[in-house]
Amino acid sequence: MKGQDKNNRILDIYMRLCDGKVLNKAEEALRFRVDERSIQRDFKDIRKFLEARRVSGLSECDIFYDRTCNGFRMTGLENTLMSNSEILAVSKILLESRAFTKEEVVKILDKMVSGCVRRKDMKLVADLLANEKFHYVEIHHEPYIEDKLWDIGSDIEQSNLLKITYQKQAMEEEPVERVIQPLAILFSEYYFYLNAYIVEENDKGEYVQKYDYPAVFRIDRIKDYSQIGRKFKIPYRNRFEEGEFRKRIQFMYMGRLIKLQFRYTGKSIASILERLPTARILEESREGYVLEAEVYGRGVLMWLMTQGSMVEVLRPDSARAEMKRLLSEMLAKYE
Repeated sequence: MKGQDKNNRILDIYMRLCDGKVLNKAEEALRFRVDERSIQRDFKDIRKFLEARRVSGLSECDIFYDRTCNGFRMTGLENTLMSNSEILAVSKILLESRAFTKEEVVKILDKMVSGCVRRKDMKLVADLLANEKFHYVEIHHEPYIEDKLWDIGSDIEQSNLLKITYQKQAMEEEPVERVIQPLAILFSEYYFYLNAYIVEENDKGEYVQKYDYPAVFRIDRIKDYSQIGRKFKIPYRNRFEEGEFRKRIQFMYMGRLIKLQFRYTGKSIASILERLPTARILEESREGYVLEAEVYGRGVLMWLMTQGSMVEVLRPDSARAEMKRLLSEMLAKYE
């Protein structure tokens, strides 16, 4: 029983140190009805345990005697737990994304608070989030958390060719089947997307890319997915880089990679450069700026239209013509 009492005592002390409490040796001796030397040995045992974890790279925590508080405290907790500001900021971003169903987002937030916040601050953080959790408005799509994201992520890691059944945006259309090389999972504008090359089988029984640019599938519209028992390999020089791809796409509308030139006459050039990370300024004058950016597809035209008369597409001619067509169709609705 004595050994069990000692183990329980050490675990109790360790848990309270993890909660950020300062523990006084004399007070702990009274609490557990043992002498101070026993408590001193407990602190020594905990220090040895933490040292072994630091050597193994599993933790950065240690305990030391703080003379200002006349007690022992744990250091390194700030590297393993989130501060109140951090947990609040991440929670706000998660809520604002509206990426999950209400049931999912409540479950995620509760796990974040219980696992990443110090126990003494849990009620405060939970209270700050309670109102937004209550009024959270979910986007109407199927749940993500259960298996789909993880399954597809694993197939990306293992380079498995997938056969998917996909419901296009027009719900009255029949779902289509595709065989794909899954490349990356991305998030944008409320939804998770799968970036993938569409492939087809040639006369030799090999699966080859149908287009020289990847497609984008909204994951909640993937109704079914399964491995076909084949792997794919992309040469290192052609490997997919999510960060570079994200710089070049707007609203997850795919198409060929083009160099777009446009004139901007607004006052906030910084906002343009932030929205289009590949953009560079070619000319600067009193009339404004001429910029060039590498972008995929027509999603960038949709975004440029939000800038109104402050933007004029210059090149390529095909993009300029497409912009004129879109604007003419819009104007016709008001005539």
